[in-house]
Amino acid sequence: MILKNCYIYDELTGQEKLVDFLVDEKITAVKEELAKTISLENKTTIKLNELDQIKIAQINEHSEKYILDCEGTITIPGGIDPHVHFDTPGFTHREDFYHGSMSAAAGGVTTVIDMPCTSLPPVTDGKNFDEKFAAIKNESVIDFGLYGGVCANNFEQYEKSMEELAGKKVKGFKTYFVSGMKTFPQISLSQFESILLKAKELNLPVLLHAEDSEVVSAMTKKYENANNDYLRYCNSRPAQAEITAVKNAIEIVKRVDGNLHIVHVASSEAAKLVNQVRTDYKITYETCSHYLFFTHDDFKTKGSSLKTAPVVKSKKDQLELWKLLEDGNCSFVVSDHAPAPLYEKQTGSFWKDYGGIPGVQTLIPVIFSEGYKKQKLSLKRFTEVVSTNAAMRFNLYPKKGSLQPGSDADFAIINANISWKFETGYLLSKGETSPFDNEIFTGKVVLTILRGKIIYSDAAGIAVEKGYGRFLT
Repeated sequence: MILKNCYIYDELTGQEKLVDFLVDEKITAVKEELAKTISLENKTTIKLNELDQIKIAQINEHSEKYILDCEGTITIPGGIDPHVHFDTPGFTHREDFYHGSMSAAAGGVTTVIDMPCTSLPPVTDGKNFDEKFAAIKNESVIDFGLYGGVCANNFEQYEKSMEELAGKKVKGFKTYFVSGMKTFPQISLSQFESILLKAKELNLPVLLHAEDSEVVSAMTKKYENANNDYLRYCNSRPAQAEITAVKNAIEIVKRVDGNLHIVHVASSEAAKLVNQVRTDYKITYETCSHYLFFTHDDFKTKGSSLKTAPVVKSKKDQLELWKLLEDGNCSFVVSDHAPAPLYEKQTGSFWKDYGGIPGVQTLIPVIFSEGYKKQKLSLKRFTEVVSTNAAMRFNLYPKKGSLQPGSDADFAIINANISWKFETGYLLSKGETSPFDNEIFTGKVVLTILRGKIIYSDAAGIAVEKGYGRFLT
């Protein structure tokens, strides 16, 4: 297939340009006006707005016969979300790999990495990995990787377990400094140090949920009788919990020269602590689309649909996180996709409501609309923070996250001129509530391509069967 008239950021030349792609499963060529240099005999040209279910099926069956004219739409490498909770097996009343992967495809995301903690059993050793993999291997419409995890429950065997998981090709090891999960409890600072050392030996990163348990515990007790339920919860997870946890983690990384990635940073002050050492040590961090779109003031109207941990912070935090993203200090943006049914999200008590949102489908729309369209991010930086940088951090690049020859033919194609209102009913996830409900975005993912096949179109929906997605080793 030829993809014609794609507007891209070219990482090799550092320029924005209009190009054509020749693709099969891989990108085989990319060039300005490439279509003029190739025989077009027996090829049919179809424009984006002409696509329907029948035409997509024909293209996917005989792609060599077609030219898809993208008419200057913005084209980026397929989005990469390295922080999702697709919950299979064990918590599939909230989400499952099939629905989560469809939701990702609808949002232009072609690759995810799934967290180990929201599965039963949790992915903490080789046996549990095998059980997880057996449950999901034929369920996804997009490509995926997995993390392993180390928690207090399996720490006695952590070295053996981490070796087993590394052999299964996990992309890193998830840990928590505070956790309410009985099946995945938090670790101590001394245990964290041991895990960093072992991960260094295995040449894999450690991922950390960085909130300090002592701060959270103390603040929970202080505000347990507060009148306003959502403020009570927010005050129990203050910025100081992130700041203290990040400080402690940095000191340990310095001591052992560890490889650390801090997940879902909401506090700009915590992020700045990492910035001070990131050039001298292998420490990176991510933030989330909801931290860049909402502040704690939005709880008044959004309620528990916005509840996450860490919680969204102040306007100052939001603005500073955008600046850190723009200047290259914050590596990338993730969704922390973790939906739940209404009966868990709306219990009548904000304190008891499930914390998590269905974010993978809105990740690229939010960052494109709020970042690129509002000129906070260049096309280069937008491409990096929703695709390329995550691929680099988790050793997927240049197979993923690149538009160069030899890379997988993964694309998210975005019509930058469409202004539209997102509604929760658009979700292909099992999630039943979203804080982004009724929000207006500019720029819409109209086509998602994975390894040369159209997997989603705005006009016709999901275009491949479950099981098309591959496990990334």
